[in-house]
Amino acid sequence: MGTDRKTGFYWDEKTFWHGGGNYALTLPVGGLVQPLVAGGLPEAPETKRRFKNLMDVTGLSAELAMQTASPCTEEELARVHPLGFLHKFQELSAANGGELGLRTPFLKGGYEIAALSAGLSRSALCDVLSGKLKNAYALSRPPGHHCLPDWPNGFCLLANLAIAIEAAKAQGLATRFAVIDWDVHHGNGTEHIFYDRDDVLTISIHEENNYPINSGHLADKGRGAGLGYNMNIPLPPGAGHASYLETMDKIVLPALARFKPDVIIIACGYDAGTFDPLGHQLCTAETFRQMTRRVVKAAEELCDGKLMMAHEGGYSEAYVPFCGHAVMEEMSGSQITAPDPMAEVVAARQPSARAAAFVSELIDEMVTEHLG
Repeated sequence: MGTDRKTGFYWDEKTFWHGGGNYALTLPVGGLVQPLVAGGLPEAPETKRRFKNLMDVTGLSAELAMQTASPCTEEELARVHPLGFLHKFQELSAANGGELGLRTPFLKGGYEIAALSAGLSRSALCDVLSGKLKNAYALSRPPGHHCLPDWPNGFCLLANLAIAIEAAKAQGLATRFAVIDWDVHHGNGTEHIFYDRDDVLTISIHEENNYPINSGHLADKGRGAGLGYNMNIPLPPGAGHASYLETMDKIVLPALARFKPDVIIIACGYDAGTFDPLGHQLCTAETFRQMTRRVVKAAEELCDGKLMMAHEGGYSEAYVPFCGHAVMEEMSGSQITAPDPMAEVVAARQPSARAAAFVSELIDEMVTEHLG
């Protein structure tokens, strides 16, 4: 792999302008649900903006290929989403906004912003596969991993990664894709779209029964040609740093080696972080650093370093930037760091040895279930 190629970082200010009205966590304000001081969706722009701004301040941005992308066309979106859904989305977007699914409110112009968000992911993946970049990160907003073809939910309006994969396939850039989703919530949309297929390996590491509460089960392994190509790894709340790395080492990396993908794709949510209001997993910036280090190495060994990440969840404005900076340090190989100012606190809050041993037993059971 050429050393002159940079790590790409795709972002656009317009994606920060997406909004959906007043929510309190995942509940729309009304009745006894009181407005929060800040107001708005928890999937707010500041976590993403502060992530990018931290890289600007440390100087890491200057080492990356920072760029935007064109929005996805209707043709590109229609490879995943029915035209009827897209046209209804366009109609509401041209008026005053609205909501098409569950917890997916958007304002006027929401369709155009969502198409741009998907375009960031599409360009990041295709530019990695074409050899233009070493690897790439798409700061996509709104996110995508909960979105079904005709049913957006969980803040996700379009299935960004599925759209990117279909674009890459249409261009003949790759045939085998591995998607690892370490967002704290189950990647139900990605699972649904590829559930019957053996050309896309989907692996979701998530907090059990968080969101959606009726999906992400260990037994859901795919169907037909896709049997065995969908892997759910539901971890109990409070699993923590060591358990996530054990999951990567015992399940995810062996599954990647067995599948032999042309590219590794990460649905990169930071809501497994210690301070996240929608998750309870006690992960740290170091957790995300170490997981990234592992997938960078796996990509080098399996697919000539081809690795792409797309931003998903993560709702702590204070902590997401440090987790994201750690990921970008590992992807780019930069010597510029942003030391986690909360490292001592998050280390002290990790599970006890007894709790970690219990989760380790669960992981071993899932090793047997998934890998035999």
